[in-house]
Amino acid sequence: MRTGTVAAVDLGASSGRVMTVRVGPGTLDLTEAHRFANRPVRVRGTLHWDVLDLYRGVLDGLRAAGRAAGRLDGVGVDGWAVDVGLLDDDGALLGNPAHYRDPSHRAGVDAVHAVVGPEELYAVNGLQHLPFNTVFQLAARQGGAALAAAQRMLLVPDLLGYWLTGAVGAEVTNASTTGLLDARTRRWSTDLAVRLGLDPGLLVPLVEPGDRIGELLPEVLATTGLSGPVPLTAVGSHDTASAVLGVPAAGDDFAYVSCGTWSLVGVELEKPVLTEDARTAGFTNELGVDSTVRFLRNVMGLWLLQESLRTWTDADGGAAPDLDALLAEAGRRPAFGSVVDAGDPRFLEPGDMPARIAEACRDRGEPVPADRAAVVRCVLDSLALAYRSAVDRAVELSGRSAPVVHLVGGGARNTLLCDLAADACDRPVVAGPVEAAALGNALVQARTAGLIGGDLGALRALVRDTLPVRIHRPDPVRARAAERARERLDRG
Repeated sequence: MRTGTVAAVDLGASSGRVMTVRVGPGTLDLTEAHRFANRPVRVRGTLHWDVLDLYRGVLDGLRAAGRAAGRLDGVGVDGWAVDVGLLDDDGALLGNPAHYRDPSHRAGVDAVHAVVGPEELYAVNGLQHLPFNTVFQLAARQGGAALAAAQRMLLVPDLLGYWLTGAVGAEVTNASTTGLLDARTRRWSTDLAVRLGLDPGLLVPLVEPGDRIGELLPEVLATTGLSGPVPLTAVGSHDTASAVLGVPAAGDDFAYVSCGTWSLVGVELEKPVLTEDARTAGFTNELGVDSTVRFLRNVMGLWLLQESLRTWTDADGGAAPDLDALLAEAGRRPAFGSVVDAGDPRFLEPGDMPARIAEACRDRGEPVPADRAAVVRCVLDSLALAYRSAVDRAVELSGRSAPVVHLVGGGARNTLLCDLAADACDRPVVAGPVEAAALGNALVQARTAGLIGGDLGALRALVRDTLPVRIHRPDPVRARAAERARERLDRG
């Protein structure tokens, strides 16, 4: 085995980045080559992803990665779930993908459930009910010109992979979020598609993490200045699948929080949990790398803080608040003094988040945050309690032990959130790595390229042995305050 360099394209809801990762036996060095904004655009009442601008950012990032590394041994793409691009018979994109936060998707929920009830649907796909799951998005588009003309459906990472290589495929960890994949067989449920009036031809061939998709096209090599051939490898293209692979856990007994715009909280299993209790508890069974299952609950995440900051920036004429100062002041406020249900549907869409949080506090009889620091503290306390609820329920429903919680992703930078998560969960919280998704992406590529070997345990050991983490332990006083706050939420 040798040491080589791969490029991990990691797309988030607010930004994308291309990371160069030097990897080999005992080596795992990650450097940001390029970061670019991900700015959704509202057109004629619908919120869209600007996917062409994202693709330009990817090309710019690959160019920067090539300059930094000299040569790339591969590329992998991961990103968010559920949103799709529709292609016509010529392979042309039929409009920018709609954003999962657009409320139009809700129109598809009743249409789907009229044919396949929630219980039966969960028994097939194992997905937490979210009104923007791909199956509901497609149902909402039925009767429209785009879906009528569509010949293939590609999730966003697969769409970018198609533009990079010309090869069509649906990576299975992300395909599992569509609602059209059988969670038990890891194959498309064409029967479900037919029953819902969807053309099974939309469902392109599946690929597993580690499969070689193709090589970068000559036009891509010319644009980026890369020397070919450069393979594109299927990774855990759902960013959470890559992030969970990047958890530096020792053994199987752990819970994880992949914390970014969303927080994904759960445990890793060998097979899905498709019970009625799991469905009513709001748990999803998303597929992971090496035939694993991510049994988790979607929690609203740092979106609550991000949208609050955006609201305040607009109110201040474009001057962004000092987040570090807000966090420092929030840390001095009473522990778990004002909390809301972080999963409240009113928080889903863009808007005045502080006003919605105040409204939710009033509805629950909680003290209304009096200033911006109090809003920040309410958000973080509420997220920590949501993590506790999800971890405890995941353990109960799956039978998996979780004596430690690994918190990865951008939220690992937030030491106050990590402290509060430890208090609320009453477990040690291991914070980091921040770029877990890019690391998981790179590890799959490196194993396929023969730079490293081993199973998930060996890959995680490399992360554990090469990258620093922080350990946050519960504070008994704050843990008791968290328990009282949890009881208030349960009563409310």
